[in-house]
Amino acid sequence: MNSQKSKGNFLPMLIIGALFFIFGFVTWLNGILIPYFKILCELTDFEATLVAFAFYISYTVMALPSSWVLKRTGFHKGMTVGLLVMAIGTLVFVPAALSRAYWMFLSGLFIMGAGLAVLQTAANPYITIIGPRESAAKRISIMGVCNKLAGAIAPLILAYYILNDGDAFVKSLEGLSSAARAAALNSLAHRVIGPYIVMTLILVFLGIAVRYAPLPDVETEDDADIASDDLTEKTSILQFPQLILGAVALFFYVGVEVIAGDTIIRYGMSQDFKIETAKLFTSYTLIAMIIGYLAGIVLIPRVISQRVALIGSALLGILLSVIVVLGAPTYSILALALLGLANALVWPAIWPLAIHDLGKFIKTGSAVLIMAIAGGAILPLCWGHLSDSYSPQMAYIILIPSYLIILYYAVIGYKLRNWNQVKLR
Repeated sequence: MNSQKSKGNFLPMLIIGALFFIFGFVTWLNGILIPYFKILCELTDFEATLVAFAFYISYTVMALPSSWVLKRTGFHKGMTVGLLVMAIGTLVFVPAALSRAYWMFLSGLFIMGAGLAVLQTAANPYITIIGPRESAAKRISIMGVCNKLAGAIAPLILAYYILNDGDAFVKSLEGLSSAARAAALNSLAHRVIGPYIVMTLILVFLGIAVRYAPLPDVETEDDADIASDDLTEKTSILQFPQLILGAVALFFYVGVEVIAGDTIIRYGMSQDFKIETAKLFTSYTLIAMIIGYLAGIVLIPRVISQRVALIGSALLGILLSVIVVLGAPTYSILALALLGLANALVWPAIWPLAIHDLGKFIKTGSAVLIMAIAGGAILPLCWGHLSDSYSPQMAYIILIPSYLIILYYAVIGYKLRNWNQVKLR
């Protein structure tokens, strides 16, 4: 029976895996866009991290509207809507590049994030509830491999087109007149046009393909897994502490994940690594995440539970964060890249723990968790401010309390079913 169900889920998982590849490809381009825009638009670290802010804050703005869309379209059609909205965002990069307007680039990133909010609000619960709950982290880990594999490749591809000669270009700007400098920067801006037109066409094609793909409709958890008497007493999504605390944990998790992946190139440059070398650092972080996901696929739930994986991830994150803040430059950057390993199983473990027992609230609950992706908008800005005020390395102090909050959820927060339990602790 289980083997037949697994065979029946193979094609849907393959299709969703392709979507997670797209998530990763688009999302982790920010790692190279931050130093690119810093050069192109002559920005401070704080201003450059608005790239992450514009992209991730759209999840918070669009999460509840995404839930509204999915209630009318279902998970399947909602994925197509998300892909087409993303295509609009990538297309905005063309006029943005022609005008070298930073606000327009940020607008394109916001629209791309809005499309991803719809797509992720549909795809994450879909992959969670398409099979047994106890192996949900394993399925999400498989999706994570697709996501981070794309993320490891994406910045290298984009860097080849827009910053392949980064060190020489920055040096060539020295001593130029205002007019010559503007012309050189305009030429740099035009380099993104070709890649983003290609991405637009791919997203439109995928949107059409997914619309007609044979994906089964999956709506809620198996009723047998739901404590129905308790659920009937609840009238608001705010009455589920395991969800709200899970969203808080995800907020800080996404923040540290984005900081580790999106600031490492800029941090490497601040430590006197050449652009030619530093542009590889985001890919190293994501390769570490892939290793973590592969470990999750092998170990969960056969050897360890998803909760134990979450505890181990939080503890490793705390240890590596201390090394990032206190270590010599080479060790600090290595520890920052290895945070990918600590981060890999956090998202796959929190999702099934947070949406368990939500029943009819699952779509709204999913939207709440997607809203937590705002951590990827807020925490990098905090890093940018601390970097400008103190130093890029000291700015990573923000990682330590973030992992402590994740550890709290793994030990206590996930099992709470009413807020009175929180008061008793």
